[in-house]
Amino acid sequence: MSADIAAPITTSPTTAPAVVAHRRRSRGLVGKGVVNLVLVGIGACYVVPLLWLVFASFDAKAGLSVQWPGEWSLDNFRAVLNEDTTYRPMLNGLILCGGATLVTMVAAVLAAYPLSRYRSRFKRPFMLTVLFMTGLPITAIMVPVNGLFVQINLIDTYLGTILFMATTALPIAIWLAKNFMDSVPIELEEAAWTDGASSMQALRRVVLPLMWPGLSVVTLYTFIGLWGNFFVPFMLLVSNDQLPASVSIYSFFSQYAGVVYGQLAAYSMIYSAPAVLLYLFLSRRLGGAFTFGGAVKG
Repeated sequence: MSADIAAPITTSPTTAPAVVAHRRRSRGLVGKGVVNLVLVGIGACYVVPLLWLVFASFDAKAGLSVQWPGEWSLDNFRAVLNEDTTYRPMLNGLILCGGATLVTMVAAVLAAYPLSRYRSRFKRPFMLTVLFMTGLPITAIMVPVNGLFVQINLIDTYLGTILFMATTALPIAIWLAKNFMDSVPIELEEAAWTDGASSMQALRRVVLPLMWPGLSVVTLYTFIGLWGNFFVPFMLLVSNDQLPASVSIYSFFSQYAGVVYGQLAAYSMIYSAPAVLLYLFLSRRLGGAFTFGGAVKG
């Protein structure tokens, strides 16, 4: 009695890894496709409002929907380009935010230098305190700050508002500046000290020129954060002729019976211009790399 015994199907040792690799590539392509679709969806959430902003600013009959202007017009810009609506608030904003950014950068560099270069048992607790201060909600302290400013006669003044705005931006500026300063090799400063330079001379002539990309990032981050700050100037400034653009933009939602979306979009375009121009001015420094390998050899 004979029985037919089916021969088992065998896979060549050389083909099995190829099948596994093909399956892995297919899964990888599917995974990349899903990730790309998610990123496209997230990008659309940012692009669509920007498209509305551009289209509505040139459309005299703009609404909330994103639509191509039936007739491109500059009427919205002509309506908002006047002293009370745009020129004076923009100037006030530049004075407040520019002054606060300058104060913040000077204080941040001077505070970051000893934190980066000197060892102390208090450095870690201080850095943790700075990190905690970055998350402190400003709205929680504005009522006592307003009362304090009234008592010391700093309410409704550029100086008081600049100092407090700089104070709110200082913790994150110190944190960022310290991390950028850590990337500059201390050997370069030691060489300067050997030549007779003081600590401040080494900071000014050695460290700061080498960390310009980092300083540009901190400056841009600080200015943009202050430029969009609504609550602080709203609470500390009383006179309408001292309010910055971040506060005066609120008038588009209050002084008219209905929101004039075209003029609001045009004003928003103008309002965004200083931040964009600052970015373009500093962009050539943002790509700078901290490459000091050749500077410390020899």
